[in-house]
Amino acid sequence: MKLKSFWSRVLDAAVLALAGLALLPGVAGAQQYTIGSSNTVTADPPVPVPNVKPCVVQLFSGVQFEDYSIHDYSYTPPSNCKGPYEKIVFSADFSVTEGIQFDRTAIVDLGYANIYFGTTAEPGPTLAPSWHIERDESDYAALFAEAQTGHIILGNTVNSQYTGIISGSAELKFYPAKKGWNSTDTSRPADQVLPLEQPNGSGGINEPAFLNTGTDQLATTFTLPKNVERAYLDVITQSQINDEFWYSCVPNDVATELQSCNGTSFREAEISIDGQPAGVAPVYPWIFTGGFDPYLWFPIPGVQTLNFKPYRVDLTPFAGVLSNGEQHTVAVSVFNANGYFSATATLLLYLDDGSKEVTGAVTANTLASAPSPAIDENLQTDSSGDVTGSVSTTSARNFKISGYVKTSHGRVDTDVEQSVNFSNVQDFTINANQYVQDITQTTTVKLLTTARQGFAVSSAVETFDYPLTFNIVVNFNADGSATEAFTSGQQYLTNVLAPFYAGTVQNKVNSADTLNFDASGNFTGNTNTKSSQSYNSFDTAGGFYTCSLASASNALTSVSKGCPGESSK
Repeated sequence: MKLKSFWSRVLDAAVLALAGLALLPGVAGAQQYTIGSSNTVTADPPVPVPNVKPCVVQLFSGVQFEDYSIHDYSYTPPSNCKGPYEKIVFSADFSVTEGIQFDRTAIVDLGYANIYFGTTAEPGPTLAPSWHIERDESDYAALFAEAQTGHIILGNTVNSQYTGIISGSAELKFYPAKKGWNSTDTSRPADQVLPLEQPNGSGGINEPAFLNTGTDQLATTFTLPKNVERAYLDVITQSQINDEFWYSCVPNDVATELQSCNGTSFREAEISIDGQPAGVAPVYPWIFTGGFDPYLWFPIPGVQTLNFKPYRVDLTPFAGVLSNGEQHTVAVSVFNANGYFSATATLLLYLDDGSKEVTGAVTANTLASAPSPAIDENLQTDSSGDVTGSVSTTSARNFKISGYVKTSHGRVDTDVEQSVNFSNVQDFTINANQYVQDITQTTTVKLLTTARQGFAVSSAVETFDYPLTFNIVVNFNADGSATEAFTSGQQYLTNVLAPFYAGTVQNKVNSADTLNFDASGNFTGNTNTKSSQSYNSFDTAGGFYTCSLASASNALTSVSKGCPGESSK
């Protein structure tokens, strides 16, 4: 049996045979944990909020997604509580009816600025999953100051074969600042929130942009205020279609031999200002709930699968340039994009309240316009066509961008020093009886930001680690039957050390499953299924959270103390 024909049958069987999963009653809203249930759950924490009653603005309620229409909603700022706000939280609940349905991408924007980006859970014939997500929008307070229109983009095919209907509701919760509360440099919201917008060719705007090749861009030209003191770009690049499993791809010259996707296993988001390199955003290897084998993700999905976290690029060295009154184009592209990536980005500006105009310049920039990944093919093919060996892809980037701005409180110099190291090693064994693809990937980012004002110097260090292991073993038995075993390990690790603040986040998901097929290629069930997630975070502002989940045979088996609603158990 050839792997490619087998693989197509795997996908068809997995999406059409999710029967027998148990869904026990739950309550919409806050996440519910029920031992024995297959309902979608995560160990992710809710957004920490102050102990005050929030003002709530409903964005949309009970919207059903049965086609590819974009749903509009109207937003009006809360009239019963004025800012400042200590915290603003986007809160949403989604569900999908029993039936057959693929995972779908869900996006919510306001004035084309993205406030949520994630994917949906997959249902089964007897499984109607529901889930809750939250995102901290405190930095985006300026976006919510005016009434405007928002959009919900959640395309879904509903017909006689794909029957699952997705529904969603969302609200914004505004937590007024307590008396005596003063924002710090880290809690101060941006003064302006500006989306990068992509014209769709018919007078409208696409959100997100679709980047099919490495030269495609999400680009917007702005005329910005003349007193920009700091600037950041929040970036999300989601892999789709040919690029969905980009970390499993190989160089073009061996793609046929290895029965894998082409384009190499390296992707990276490149940020530019007026065509000049301005920053790098690593691409997280998200795996959606239909990824490889849907049984891997019942009831615990992969890291951030339901709720992507934007990567923030520091553009502060360009603040003086952005303030010169001229037009400037900010752009995002994805190196090696191969049909395609969905991209969204939001520019956050912090202005100098003490002056109407600042001046400045970029004084150093060692960031190359593109990475130069190294590829090592170490493969052996014998006379019978059996293949063994490995393909490795690595990339190492180290750069420094410096700039200054003359503000009302003096000249401020900013250095952004960053290293981005990527490694992907894939080991293959391919013969008449077996196909093995063993992926080990790491992305490590270290960011040092230094600000100098006179004799005062402050530095902050952030690190990001995205380890991924994914193992595929297909065994073809003598009687024509076959098994396909998957083992996945994902992590999202980040640490920050700044003046008067330190914090860490560790999010880990491990999953395993085996699909079984008879001699006719019919799916006969899945076995050896288990998964777990642990989420641990700590910061010196008083934040502490720990939660662990485990499942077996696609049902929740344990919930640790510390998980939301489990503190008393």
